[in-house]
Amino acid sequence: MKYRIEKDTMGEVNVPHDALWGAQTQRALENFNISGIKFAFPFGRSFIEALGVIKFAAASSNQKLKLLDARKAKAIKIASKEVLAGLHDSQFPLDIFQTGSGTSTNMNANEVIANLATKK
Repeated sequence: MKYRIEKDTMGEVNVPHDALWGAQTQRALENFNISGIKFAFPFGRSFIEALGVIKFAAASSNQKLKLLDARKAKAIKIASKEVLAGLHDSQFPLDIFQTGSGTSTNMNANEVIANLATKK
């Protein structure tokens, strides 16, 4: 398998080359394999849909408040709709059981949507 190197505040981490997620998701994959049940399991689909809705709404609100320019907002909204539609469920590989407040899943969504948006 080919990898790319992603960097974050904790240093470098190898991420599968074709993955849309980044360093935070990769670290969660490596550190929090609690149950072996992946997030895209049936419950996860509705949760991933909800993340798409939330990220779309956040981009829309930030655009209306002039905190996000129209070009970036459009790219994020397109990417969010793709997540909502289930086109990238394979990019949500985390264990359904996580520590804390779901930060890993939120970061997973942010990384996937950001990487999709940069391609728009």
